[in-house]
Amino acid sequence: MTPPADASMLNPVELFLTADWVVKSVMIGLALASLWSWTIIIDKGVRFARLNRQADDFEKAVQSGRSLEDVAAQAGPNPEHALPRMLVIALSDWREARQRGALNEHQGELLMTRIDRAMDSLVAREGQRIESGLGVLSIVATASPFIGLFGTVWGIMNAFDRIAAAGNTNLTTVAPAIAEALFATAIGLGAAIPAYIAYNKFSIDAGKFTGRLESFADDLQAAVARRLGAPSSPPPPPAPPSGLNLNRSL
Repeated sequence: MTPPADASMLNPVELFLTADWVVKSVMIGLALASLWSWTIIIDKGVRFARLNRQADDFEKAVQSGRSLEDVAAQAGPNPEHALPRMLVIALSDWREARQRGALNEHQGELLMTRIDRAMDSLVAREGQRIESGLGVLSIVATASPFIGLFGTVWGIMNAFDRIAAAGNTNLTTVAPAIAEALFATAIGLGAAIPAYIAYNKFSIDAGKFTGRLESFADDLQAAVARRLGAPSSPPPPPAPPSGLNLNRSL
């Protein structure tokens, strides 16, 4: 009767220690890639949660009935979050243009162009910032299974050499060698699956957040455009029942 394979030889630590140096290198590289991807996953999860929470608080402040100048003053001259930074930029450009006197049609178009470019630039920079690190997750998700497969193929080649040298094909000889080779693929999949899931989730979150910034930028530009077409001292319009009220104090 064939004796059972030694359970200690199927231990992950034993499999790593008895592996060929090429397979060991593959395992170490995949483990480092997994650690790197998990660092990015945790960091992105915390960042997105904080950004969305700050955005919710800012939009509540805008809808609270306070003047936009008060909201911008509370945010400070250089807010960390993109939404209050947009408001500060729009108010600053508007005040600067009004200080020069009444705006004619040409000056109004120049003001709108300047605000539009500032908003587009801010949204683009913020989009790049929140998407940083996603490339690493994409590389880990796509490359790890193939790197692990390379380690498995190399390990199986060595396993066949061991089996041939031993002249024995019983389970005690075959099982540890094959398990050692397959362990590299298992590590590769263990690194790739979380990175793949996180990459897709954070890509969707980044797209939603960028859309949120673009919508707010459109609201700001629409408010400025309405003021440009209004009398110099118009009465404040009533607040809408829902949505962002950006007409009060531009």
